[in-house]
Amino acid sequence: MHTSEALTSGRRSLRRAGRGRSMLLGVLVAALTVVTWLVPVTGTPTAEARVTRVDVYSHSMGRWIANDVITPNSGRPSPTLYLLTGVGGGEDGISWFNNTGVRDFFANKNVTVVMPVGGAFSMYTDWIADDPVLGRNKWQTYLHHELPAVVERQFPSTGNRAIAGVSMSAGPALDLAIQAPGFYRAVGAYSGCPFASGLVGEAVVRSMVELRGGGNAANMWGPFGAPLWTIHDPWINAERLRGTEVFVSAANGWPGPIDNHHPGFVVPQTIGGMAVEAIASACTASFGQRLHSLGIPATVRFYPEGSHSWGLFETELRDSWPLIARAIGA
Repeated sequence: MHTSEALTSGRRSLRRAGRGRSMLLGVLVAALTVVTWLVPVTGTPTAEARVTRVDVYSHSMGRWIANDVITPNSGRPSPTLYLLTGVGGGEDGISWFNNTGVRDFFANKNVTVVMPVGGAFSMYTDWIADDPVLGRNKWQTYLHHELPAVVERQFPSTGNRAIAGVSMSAGPALDLAIQAPGFYRAVGAYSGCPFASGLVGEAVVRSMVELRGGGNAANMWGPFGAPLWTIHDPWINAERLRGTEVFVSAANGWPGPIDNHHPGFVVPQTIGGMAVEAIASACTASFGQRLHSLGIPATVRFYPEGSHSWGLFETELRDSWPLIARAIGA
């Protein structure tokens, strides 16, 4: 639901965030450096959960990509949910699969859940050039062509798809839906910033690609201000989400029980998470207003507590599921 109070607060926060590019970059990199201390906590799957590790060769990237796949027990054709993880791409052991109860949650649902392992600092997009640090990234090609071709051949599929992302991958999940209208029937974006151009967009992208990942964002979309930065900006291209079910969410950054932090890392997780989630909240509020102004139906949800944690992210995913399930016929 859109709320004028939340949107007004988000716009004010966003204007404050956009006052200085260097200030925002400093806040982001300090916060994100702390957030990397998250500790993987692997839950115990139920007896019903069927999990398969599927390695898919990406011709576009010239390497094998691992994917954790949860499949229903029914054996009937099912829709597919592609679930993208955060800035480390799951290569650091921090992911939906390792840090949440997704195996239990989806064990009795009629959906195939695919969680790629890889894409750290990549924005899950096709880069125009290989990067000396981050290598070759052609994630849009992989997620739109190479991976679905294998998944939907190996597991009985209805052909209906959804995609969702968190933190770094929240904006890219929206962008992937925008780049291929109709390919996904629903998209979820949790605790992210759906901007890729302008001062805020540049700061957010560079904080992940360059300050965290050590790569060069010019190898992704060209120098800042080049056309691809605008082409991949979900806020600017939101009109192309018309007809797709959209769920976007964030919390206010204030810690609470929803976070379920690891006891040994409460302080660093909370400090870093508060700053990052506050920025995500402002971005989400502005994006919600953008969708509303275009007359595009969407669920925009704000949580009264949550500091960019896996406890928060799992809550967002669970809350988005009824919308996603209806859209894909799960």
